[in-house]
Amino acid sequence: MDWGTELWDQYDIIEKHTQSGLELVEKYVKFVKERTEIEQNYAKQLRNLSKKYNPKRSSKDEPECRLSCYQSFLDILNEMNDYAGQRELIAENMMMSICIDLTKYLQELKQERKTYLMEAKKAQQSLESTYKQLDSSKKRFEREWREAERAAQYAEKTDQDINATKADVEKAKQQAHMRAHVAEECKNDYAAQLQKFNKEQNQFYFSDMPLIFNKLQDLDERRGRKLGQGYSLFSDTEKHVMPIIGKCLEGITKAGTNVNEKNDTMVIIEQNKSGFERPGDLEFEDYSQGINRASSDSSLGTPKGPMDLLAKNRNKNFWLFSKRSKLSPSTLPPFSTPPAPSPVNGPPSPKFGRDTLSYCLKEINKTVKPRISSFRTLRRSPTVTEDFAHLPPEQRRKRLQQKFDELCKELQKEVDQSEALGKMKDVYEKNPQMGDPASLASQINQTSQNIERLRGELSKYEAWLAEAGGRGETLRYKTHAFNNNGAHEAHSPDGAHSDESTPDASQAIYAEFDDDFEDEELTAPIGKCTAMYNFPGASEGTITMQEGEELAVVEEDKGDGWTRVRRSNGDEGYIPTSYVTISLDK
Repeated sequence: MDWGTELWDQYDIIEKHTQSGLELVEKYVKFVKERTEIEQNYAKQLRNLSKKYNPKRSSKDEPECRLSCYQSFLDILNEMNDYAGQRELIAENMMMSICIDLTKYLQELKQERKTYLMEAKKAQQSLESTYKQLDSSKKRFEREWREAERAAQYAEKTDQDINATKADVEKAKQQAHMRAHVAEECKNDYAAQLQKFNKEQNQFYFSDMPLIFNKLQDLDERRGRKLGQGYSLFSDTEKHVMPIIGKCLEGITKAGTNVNEKNDTMVIIEQNKSGFERPGDLEFEDYSQGINRASSDSSLGTPKGPMDLLAKNRNKNFWLFSKRSKLSPSTLPPFSTPPAPSPVNGPPSPKFGRDTLSYCLKEINKTVKPRISSFRTLRRSPTVTEDFAHLPPEQRRKRLQQKFDELCKELQKEVDQSEALGKMKDVYEKNPQMGDPASLASQINQTSQNIERLRGELSKYEAWLAEAGGRGETLRYKTHAFNNNGAHEAHSPDGAHSDESTPDASQAIYAEFDDDFEDEELTAPIGKCTAMYNFPGASEGTITMQEGEELAVVEEDKGDGWTRVRRSNGDEGYIPTSYVTISLDK
């Protein structure tokens, strides 16, 4: 069944229906555009939300960043940022595959429909013109036939009139004959016009208009088929990124399972453990039996002697909840040797000295229980010293160990630089065309001074670390001392000469220096990544990627959803962060 056969007389209905179908396509395109705007706004809000709660780079070094719950929250923020990127991809694909494609197709349909309607209009106008000619010939034939009848009647009447002359009769008959001839011609013309009209009408209703209606039917069916594909793309576009969105959601779930509360507890203990021992009980001192300062070493406020307390815990405050007592034992002077005995009353007790009352008051002040305050006093940090003596023992040991390791790395770096300068000087001496050996003297001297300075600092921190109960292991390195003649000799850390010989100049020196310079030109990778999906890399600055391909990460995602990577052949470019799994170097 087709429109040309079944709807041959429904031109207005067909015209209205096809127009309504095109308007539906326009309405759907507008709907998808608004949907893409919603997706883009949603992605933008998600990115802003992730950026708002993502800590600044300076705060990433805080102690809390080591906790698993904090790291999991950062993972959630990163996954949310990747999720926002997928929403943007949905909006972009919908705009490209639905809106732009349907809009272009809609313009083609409009032009095609306009052409068909113009053809129908021309056919209608041609039929109407033929009908007008038919009607005109018909009316003329009718008029001429009536005139011929009147002329014939007049000729017959004249012929029967006895008073009419023969000339009048002949004239009337000639007039009647002429009118009859004209009427016959009009009749033939009318017949020809009628035949022509019937032929064109038959052509119009059985050929021209059915063909146009069938073309409009095909146009409408193609429009419906294309619109149906657009409907499917509305869902398929989102289904295409569902695996990646699922991985983002799986990452969020994994972040939740990665929270290790026991490990966080151990990290908190490790970060804040002071190393102090708990204070012992205060002993009762019965002044009714005479003052007796026989306190135990474990007493919180009254150790055996002020000097013992100073020697054991220098610059330490044992009071957890209160301010330092105004008359703390550490501020009192040590017991002095009693003065010379009085010759009159005999030798006094060494415990009381000369003034018994003042001595008793001092002893009472020493044993006054400190006033309990609040936790706020703990936040008042003491003066920071180079040996970290202001920290609790455990934290001091960790900080000293950390500083010691940093100095070892720095010293090793200077030693390596010294060796490189020595090799370079040998090359310059054996190949003067490459450079002047004297130009390296200032750098060699500076490196030697840096090595000596770092040795001194390393010895100092090693002593402090030993005092704090830590263990310092120096790196195995060899330094080069340069004599006045420009030659260099290998030394071990204890200053003994080694028997290592100078490397032969016939080695590939140029290649060695070239490799160093090439390493400096390329940015060192910070991790690796594996592609989960194919990426065409059609945009400028991007790089193609195949599923399963391993690439080196050169630059992390800055929050825009793109990561800079490098192939083994040196090609660099950007790829979507959500398309790869990244493992950064620690």
